[in-house]
Amino acid sequence: MKIMLCENVPYLGMIGEVVEVKDGYARNYLLPHGLAAEPTAGNLKRIEAEKEAYLARVAKEKSEIEARAQLVDGKEITIAARANEEGHLYGSVGPAQIVEAMAAAGIVVDETDIVLDEPFHTLDKYDIKLNFGHEVTATVGVWIVPVRDESDEDAGGRNEQSDQADEAESNE
Repeated sequence: MKIMLCENVPYLGMIGEVVEVKDGYARNYLLPHGLAAEPTAGNLKRIEAEKEAYLARVAKEKSEIEARAQLVDGKEITIAARANEEGHLYGSVGPAQIVEAMAAAGIVVDETDIVLDEPFHTLDKYDIKLNFGHEVTATVGVWIVPVRDESDEDAGGRNEQSDQADEAESNE
């Protein structure tokens, strides 16, 4: 059966295309869900108008996504994680932690935008790819650094204060 697509249908075709499908697929799925119509002259005009509106909407969305990607591209964020002396993390850093760190830096992205083969397990600098759709991508640098213990900071602060007190006593 020949039908004309009213919307983009994955693995079948784009809006406005006339395709041939099995009768049951057209009758039971495509036509009842409004994804396709019979290729009549009236439907051709209507679908062409819908196609133009769809292409205009896609162009607008793509320009917005490109602007958003330019704001994010090349930024660097830092994530503090607990690690042993060899630099292996106790746990891992994945998309959720990256999104949280980016939000703290004022960068709003969704977890589904982040492309990772697997979560990070070591301290290092990683370049991650963000895929915003419509073939628009950006790269963000992620530094994973060790967490500084409060006891280390307190000890450093006490030593510094006691050194200053010792200098003050010796000057008098």
